[in-house]
Amino acid sequence: MIENSYKTSCGCIHYFVNIIDKQKITLVFLPGLTADHRLFEKQIEYFEKKQNVFVWDAPSHALSRPFTNNYSLSDMAQWLYKILAKEGIYNPIIIGQSMGGYLAQMYMELYPDKIKGFISIDSAPLQKSYMTAMEIWLLERAEPLYKIYPWKALLRAGSGGCAETEYGQNLMRKMMMSYDPDPKEYARLAGFGYRMLAEAVKADLPYRISCPALLICGEKDKAGSAKSYNKKWHQREGLPIKWIKNAGHNSNTDQPDEVNRLIEKFIGEVDGKNLAKSKKTILYEA
Repeated sequence: MIENSYKTSCGCIHYFVNIIDKQKITLVFLPGLTADHRLFEKQIEYFEKKQNVFVWDAPSHALSRPFTNNYSLSDMAQWLYKILAKEGIYNPIIIGQSMGGYLAQMYMELYPDKIKGFISIDSAPLQKSYMTAMEIWLLERAEPLYKIYPWKALLRAGSGGCAETEYGQNLMRKMMMSYDPDPKEYARLAGFGYRMLAEAVKADLPYRISCPALLICGEKDKAGSAKSYNKKWHQREGLPIKWIKNAGHNSNTDQPDEVNRLIEKFIGEVDGKNLAKSKKTILYEA
């Protein structure tokens, strides 16, 4: 993987890319809030020698710091598009975990014809109709709760709440420890991220899924209402869903082999059948 960077008015975004064949599909991995490129290390390890792969440290995260927190989810999607264009990536399969899945939906809203497939990992729909007014209100006011939480307790809660396996919990703790010298930075990042998400939801845009899609969710996902959101998303939109046994919110770290298998099968369906970009779902059999 080659590390590269992209300068914005708010700071510099760092990312990693490996293009082995420009004719092939590129897997674009987008980590969730407070996680970084390491979240997908098992996926990168598996795919980097046979697929084009891309992963970033989102703005304000890990290597993409310092970064001024005065941007929107739309800004992030536009930066992502410009970075992908810079690398010659125009029809990616975007794989977003949690906040990364929300970003993928914003990307589709802005560039509906510039995406070949979408895999949501423990994320949720961005449409306003799925959220209650109280849920949006709480998103906008999360930062004070993070600030009063003792750092050591937050490390335990964050790692234990996101993953079920020892590997997954240790990895989440390692990513959180990037902010150990200044726990308040972690609180500011989490609070800002949730406010940014709330603003995107309140914008009440269509956020239509403009490409083949697959929902992946851990059966033991304890993050907010992720499981119920995914059930409703599947029922309302007809999107195929796969539940991952013995996996939490970071299901790709808890059960990487199973998630990698699903990603690989999805690639085959999208690439092999050469589906029209406007089609919302694909026939998916595990």
